[in-house]
Amino acid sequence: MAVKIFIIRAIAEERINDLLPLFRRLRNLATNQPGYISGETLKRADKPGEYLVISTWQSIDNWREWAVSRERIEVQNEIDARLDEDTIYEIYQYG
Repeated sequence: MAVKIFIIRAIAEERINDLLPLFRRLRNLATNQPGYISGETLKRADKPGEYLVISTWQSIDNWREWAVSRERIEVQNEIDARLDEDTIYEIYQYG
């Protein structure tokens, strides 16, 4: 069953340009993972600096394999080092 992963990040506006290449690299790596379907990034309209990534996977297992992969962890660690708040992950599936 397909799942959607909601990834929420608070990013100071002065850091966004440093983070964009890391976000692109993470997305490019994800597209080559088994079970990856799609992803999109949204900027919150009513709260400056908050971004939401919606990532769709064929199964929760596909997402979990990607979430703990060395490649992903390395890039995510670089991202986390530049954020003031922890990245939030929420997993939803179709009812």
